[in-house]
Amino acid sequence: MEKALTRRRTINNVAVLGSGVMGSRIACHFANIGVKVLLLDIVPNELEEKEKAAGKSLEDKAVRNRIVNAALQSTLKSNPSPIYEKSMVSRITTGNFDDDLEKISECDWVIEVVVERLDIKQQVFANVEKYRKPGTLITSNTSGIPIHTMLKDRSEDFQKHFCGTHFFNPPRYLKLLEIIPSPKTDSSVIDFLMHYGDLYLGKTTVLCKDTPAFIANRIGVYGIMALFHLVEEMELTVDEVDKLTGPVLGRPKSATFRTCDVVGLDTLVHVANGLDENCKDDEAHHLFTMPGYIAKMVENDWLGSKSGQGFYKKEKDDKGKSTILSLNLKTLKYEPKQKVKYATLEQTKSIDDLKERYKVLLSGKDKAGDFYRKAFYGLFQYVSNRVPEISDDIYKIDDALKAGFAWELGPFEAWDAVGVKETLKAMEDEGMKAAQWVYDMVESGTDSFYKLDAGVKNYFKPGEKAYGSIPGKEDFIILENVKATKTVWKNSGSTITDIGDGILNVEFHTKMNTIGGEVIQGIQKAVDLAEKDFRGLVVANDGAHFSAGANVGMIFMFAIEQEYDELDMAVRMFQNTTMRLRYSSIPVVAAPHNLTLGGGCEICLHADKVVAHAEAYMGLVEFGVGLIPGGGGTKEFAVRFSDELQEGDVEINTLTDKFLTIGQAKVSTSAYEAFDLGHLKKGHDTVTVSRDRLIVDAKESAIQMAEAGYTQPIERTDIKVLGKSGMGIVYVGSDTMKAGNYISEHDQLISQKLGSVLCGGNLSAPTKVSEKYLLDLEREAFLSLCGERKTLERLQSIIKTGKVLRN
Repeated sequence: MEKALTRRRTINNVAVLGSGVMGSRIACHFANIGVKVLLLDIVPNELEEKEKAAGKSLEDKAVRNRIVNAALQSTLKSNPSPIYEKSMVSRITTGNFDDDLEKISECDWVIEVVVERLDIKQQVFANVEKYRKPGTLITSNTSGIPIHTMLKDRSEDFQKHFCGTHFFNPPRYLKLLEIIPSPKTDSSVIDFLMHYGDLYLGKTTVLCKDTPAFIANRIGVYGIMALFHLVEEMELTVDEVDKLTGPVLGRPKSATFRTCDVVGLDTLVHVANGLDENCKDDEAHHLFTMPGYIAKMVENDWLGSKSGQGFYKKEKDDKGKSTILSLNLKTLKYEPKQKVKYATLEQTKSIDDLKERYKVLLSGKDKAGDFYRKAFYGLFQYVSNRVPEISDDIYKIDDALKAGFAWELGPFEAWDAVGVKETLKAMEDEGMKAAQWVYDMVESGTDSFYKLDAGVKNYFKPGEKAYGSIPGKEDFIILENVKATKTVWKNSGSTITDIGDGILNVEFHTKMNTIGGEVIQGIQKAVDLAEKDFRGLVVANDGAHFSAGANVGMIFMFAIEQEYDELDMAVRMFQNTTMRLRYSSIPVVAAPHNLTLGGGCEICLHADKVVAHAEAYMGLVEFGVGLIPGGGGTKEFAVRFSDELQEGDVEINTLTDKFLTIGQAKVSTSAYEAFDLGHLKKGHDTVTVSRDRLIVDAKESAIQMAEAGYTQPIERTDIKVLGKSGMGIVYVGSDTMKAGNYISEHDQLISQKLGSVLCGGNLSAPTKVSEKYLLDLEREAFLSLCGERKTLERLQSIIKTGKVLRN
């Protein structure tokens, strides 16, 4: 009953105290979700020269708010953007501590994000208490200062509503939010923040103990520091370590050293020094001491991106071309990056399953294999010894590392992948030993930290020596778990799963979830099954991306071999599939996330509804490879052009917008921007901030449409196209761009083909046409471009180099 009541607390206004990198970005993320934000910082104590020249004084409002305004503007210029859409910035009001702190009395949550000094934080809280209304949430974004130490001289109400809320940078993109209560924090506050962080902020909320650096940084910084020392021991290079610790492990491309450059070496050293000081009994305490080369880098101010150089440095060569150099850790001189090759890495190239890849990596017979064993056995030892110190529950450690450092597998999941029992002896051979509870677990006959039970992922609880379900996961649909018992049909590229309540899900699992014959077959089969025995269909997956588009390699193969009949059949089949989604007798909901390009975007365009993750990057990008959208995407933009026209509208303006969205291969930087680009429909499609809840929300939309009495649509024959008058505008525009050398001759040809389809071809006057008519035009234009040599060159470039060729 108490938990239900706590969820009635609403957050309409938030105050963020401190406008540095984290403060400004936290403010932006609250603005992203519709919350009004008061962002405050200190008042400058002296005028800048330009302010003096302008006759300003320290009493002028612009001067008094200079620090906070400059910080916010700097954050808004950062890349990637901290804000979903530019207009959302209007939800942020800036001010300063001296003039505006009293406004926190109107706020529902006050978040402190000032410098990491206890004395300063305590002073801020003393001032906050003067104006904060009772019951208001008050939290600190500290990355490591003990939470209980901040409560000196604070009132009982303050203490009840206070805890740590540690966001990870950048807050828009990294999912982790650590919640760290003090002994005085009211349980209802913890429940609320755990729920709010998940549902509204889109975070993986992890409840932490008040221990040094909490969970993610305690383990993550240990991992980095251990690698710093292992690099010296094994005489590895920066290039080698980043090759070995990046995507091959299911971790970000920035891997280890590039990540350090982004975070800032000074920040990392600060956290490591804190661990060195506060973890004297830690068995890995010696690793928190900086190696000599790190100390020298800090002394030289080689801190990473913020100082212009760190482990990497960008320079221009003799020809003025930018090149990236890496630091030689022995000589501390920058050298050209070297290609890294190891037999162990070569063996993993054909292994898509990450867990299977780990087995190969840790069994390697070369230097890379030695590296992986030393690194991971050390990690396994360390995390096992942190239970129950930093957490009683192993899943919290895995969740924190996955959400905070963007690892695909947490430490205990990785350990399961290579075999817990099998590694214990191997660890001992390397001079390392797991915690006793792991030996006890194995001796009891339990050989894994996680297990699936009827599609539910359970975890081993060392304190109880038994498995238990992960709290909160029942609210999510995790396809990997559901598939164990609910797979209805599958082929090599797609799987159809019963996700309950009469709803099917079809997922893709090709490389980058590209769309080829096996995916098209899966979609067709899913519609067949859903129409026969189910109420609705969701198109979603748990991969890194929804879909990178059509299988370009297949298109290139057919085109280069001049197999035009096969190519025509493939394009026709894709068009038929997207139209099948549009005109099926059951509701179809697409749930895109991350890259949703080309054919992946076309699938979404033809769903009855799209429930998009906020981080959905949608776009029809075929123009870049010398083509136009050929799976119904160009047709659909013609349909939307027709539907959006209002009485008195300037038709050419609307047509130009649609044409440029495709012609410039525009990709949304968020789902909200996808509304502006026309990939999503305003007032119809919706956005979900929580990635974990995306499939659940999509399923709920399908259920609602089914229960509302879904009516099968009728194929459109009322689409207004402009014919010659519209084509004339497109032709004039492309001729002008070509004459000004803004586009190539081939770009001009593609533009004219695109304009022809959008305008319905060479019709003498504006006319109403059918979808079938537009699909035929689209397919004809697509096939004709496949016969162009320069299109083949563009396709070949994207396949070989991943880069768009402008020819």
